[in-house]
Amino acid sequence: MEKMNGLNGYVTRRSFVAMAACGVAGAAMGSRAWAAPGTIPVGIQLYTVGADMQKDPAGTLKKLAEIGYREVELASLGKLTAAQMRDMVKDAGLSMPSAHLMFGMGDTDKLLEDAKTLGAEYAVSSILMGRPPEGGMQNFLKALNEMTADDFKATAAKANEIGQKAKAAGLQYAYHNHNFEFRDLGGGQMGYDIILKETDPSLVKFEADTGWMRVAGQDPTAFLSRYPQRYVMLHIKDFKNLDKPVTHLMGPDAPAPTEVGRGGVDLKKIVDAGRKMGIKHMFVEQEPPFKEMPPLEAAQVDFTTLHGLLA
Repeated sequence: MEKMNGLNGYVTRRSFVAMAACGVAGAAMGSRAWAAPGTIPVGIQLYTVGADMQKDPAGTLKKLAEIGYREVELASLGKLTAAQMRDMVKDAGLSMPSAHLMFGMGDTDKLLEDAKTLGAEYAVSSILMGRPPEGGMQNFLKALNEMTADDFKATAAKANEIGQKAKAAGLQYAYHNHNFEFRDLGGGQMGYDIILKETDPSLVKFEADTGWMRVAGQDPTAFLSRYPQRYVMLHIKDFKNLDKPVTHLMGPDAPAPTEVGRGGVDLKKIVDAGRKMGIKHMFVEQEPPFKEMPPLEAAQVDFTTLHGLLA
């Protein structure tokens, strides 16, 4: 979820959940040198460089283009209007095919209007609850980690509702996962299974956050191969210390996020599976905190790794 009602400034989805959390890329290379015709463009979720976007959105977008990125995915508009963000993305020589929006927390029609203004094809919920709780961030996180089968059914119904409105607006709605959807609800049933089963395939597509799937002890490629028509985008993400499944979001046993290619996620297997099934958009995304290097330097590492896997 992005900018919250009553909160000012650049508040991104997991900033809302945890309020967790600069530099410039080292030797940046021009995007034209990296962009081979016919290949999947290397994209980045702007949450990765959220702090930089807050300080200097236009400059940050241009630095991402210099690194070689061709596509960006919205994390938050921050203090910008959708039209201002659209123009900054265009001026940087980038495209924005997908936008994460505050579905379930903000007015759906207004969010879809913003997605249209941005020129996005996909309108995505980062975290979606059918019945958001009252009482602020702590209650929200607690509710996420304690969702029941009925809660996930309500979320699926909400996703269908958003998907119908998105279709009418000429957009495609997509659901983005974390790790809490994969908690065992009893008898081996997971919330993610319920969302897949109870959403209309013509209205609700999925953006697989493959890093969070792996954190939850799942094999992302198993879902991609089982439901090839449901997935339209991938998040390429890495973590260290993947010793045991973790399905509690922001818990004390959460693995350490790291630059793409420096953790334990089998990225080649995931990228190969995505290419085989015709995925057209892959976005690197890195979770804070950034302990080894500033976000833009990490974005350089992330780009180089994914570009190499796609080459």
